[in-house]
Amino acid sequence: MPSLTYNSPMLRISVANPYEYALDFQRLKDAARTVLEGEGVRACKVTLAFVDNPHIHRLNKQFLQHDEPTDVLTFPYTEPNAKSLEGEVVIGYEVAKENAADRGHELNLELLLYVIHGCLHLCGYDDTADASTVEMRAKERAYLGKLGLPDIAG
Repeated sequence: MPSLTYNSPMLRISVANPYEYALDFQRLKDAARTVLEGEGVRACKVTLAFVDNPHIHRLNKQFLQHDEPTDVLTFPYTEPNAKSLEGEVVIGYEVAKENAADRGHELNLELLLYVIHGCLHLCGYDDTADASTVEMRAKERAYLGKLGLPDIAG
């Protein structure tokens, strides 16, 4: 399984790419690092995994009882304020491809949004209630801007 890791003294961000998609590994890891550092994470071990529809569908059904593919699933292995944050962000590559085409922008931009979204979840943000969704979208917009990307947050 192809995988690349970004290592800083305390931030460890890896990309798992079992289906060997054409990915901009460095840009994806930089987006994750920007969010994690911006949220005050000083140490972490985070994996960004890019998977196909059957894979993310299976995970979505198993863990959330949603019988469909989805864009992002987040699996925190530690509490948000733990000394070292550990977790995995699973991204539906094919969902991103469809959504990017529907929304009229590049696939890489959609993938970067999903990385930002997933990392915010790892940091404890939630988008299940209206108020928390508004806060999370504002954070997404802020990080898109910080990375010099257009505002495509929902």
